[in-house]
Amino acid sequence: MEVYQIMMLKQSKLRRRRGVVLTSIGIKRLQEAIVYVEMTENKGDRLSLEQLSDRISISTKTVSKLWSSNAGVDQKTLKLCFSAFNLELQREDYTEVSESAENQTLEFLSENSYIEEPSQFSEFNSFAQKYYKQAEEMENFGPYPDGPLPLGSPFYIDRPPLEKRVYQEVAQPGCVIRIRAPKQMGKSSLVLRLLAFAQTQGYHTVNLNCFQFDSECLTDINKLLRRLCWRIATELGIAPNIKEKWDEDIGYNLSSSFYLENYLLNQCQKPVVLVLNEIDRFFESPHICQDFFALLRSWCEEARHNRNWQKLRLVMVYSMEEYVSLDINLSPFNIGLPIRLNEFTQTQVEDLARRYRFNLCKPRDIEQLISLVGGHPALIQMSFYYLCCQEITMQELIQDAIANGGIYRYHLWRYSIKLQENPGLAKTYAKILASQQDIFLNPIEAYKLESLGLIRFEGDRILPRCKLYWAYFQKQLSTIELEIPSKR
Repeated sequence: MEVYQIMMLKQSKLRRRRGVVLTSIGIKRLQEAIVYVEMTENKGDRLSLEQLSDRISISTKTVSKLWSSNAGVDQKTLKLCFSAFNLELQREDYTEVSESAENQTLEFLSENSYIEEPSQFSEFNSFAQKYYKQAEEMENFGPYPDGPLPLGSPFYIDRPPLEKRVYQEVAQPGCVIRIRAPKQMGKSSLVLRLLAFAQTQGYHTVNLNCFQFDSECLTDINKLLRRLCWRIATELGIAPNIKEKWDEDIGYNLSSSFYLENYLLNQCQKPVVLVLNEIDRFFESPHICQDFFALLRSWCEEARHNRNWQKLRLVMVYSMEEYVSLDINLSPFNIGLPIRLNEFTQTQVEDLARRYRFNLCKPRDIEQLISLVGGHPALIQMSFYYLCCQEITMQELIQDAIANGGIYRYHLWRYSIKLQENPGLAKTYAKILASQQDIFLNPIEAYKLESLGLIRFEGDRILPRCKLYWAYFQKQLSTIELEIPSKR
């Protein structure tokens, strides 16, 4: 039975009882609070008697008494009820039981019952409809776009044929997929969809972020491999038993290989999709990455002739490839399917604008936005979010961004920190900002800047990634390069 049915009063004479009852003011306040909770927490579905009982922590019988006003309740119960809906009980919300009070309550509920025919809905129904509309509008532009887009998000933009290619490849025995792009380009969102597809095929999935490994693992390859194997086993729901299964005498390479092949993969009847996110973190420790990446390569080569290893489907996700020189025959970065995520095209940006229902966005607005941030997925998502919230107009967005970074300032600060940590790279970037003609750059520095997402190539020319980066870092790096043009 729903709470609104309980609120229907029988036209019988109310008996005088001890306690307090809700006044018309209290009933209205409580009704409004309940509807708000239904809109924001219960997807618009009405709360049942049992749900109200659980939320307030009182019995269903007491809830019935509270709403029916057939009997008074103690003031403590009313306080519990109001606090359960983030309200503070006020003196005008209740009154001591009396014949006149009971009749007043009965009259109010009778006049304001919104479970009558639709044509007889009261003013309170307008209140409910207002919250339905607000909830619908909130759903239109979704949560703040920070991090990977969840499965089912209407704001995920497909990048054909990339999705189809990774779905086809992960079905191949012993495959390797390499997903590379600067941060916030959509790598994690694509990985979520790849894993979801793998699960529909009945595959086991393990999704690991390499930043979850302690710093001490970057100094001891044996610790790194033990932690990696422990994590894989745990994610697969298999008891790790590292102490029993790890043989220090034969070395960490063989120990980890035997552990994966003969212990973990041997227990898995279906393929295992292993995703290593942020794998380029290991480039920070050259003495670790040489051995670690060579070991990954050996596992992939084993899959060519070993059925157990063919169950392993390796997905490496990263921004940069090589800070160190890896033997071409020992590197895992020159095998498997390479996937590179590029910026959104204008068509894709227009598609995203429609999904945000940003109806006021004219073609000229789209062009201005792309001129400012390019087709950068995260910055485009952020832009439409703020525009749809009506917190800022397109013109204000552009002016604030050029002046001080605007809504993108946190994104830009992350790059500023990267450049501060590498003064040589910052100086190189300052040269690019200042240059009015083609310049020659050290290939490694150009590669690092491109991997970070700070530059783009236009034929033989090297340019700042977008107008936003040029305007912002022109000021930030002005102390490095004194002669930076005011206009590009």
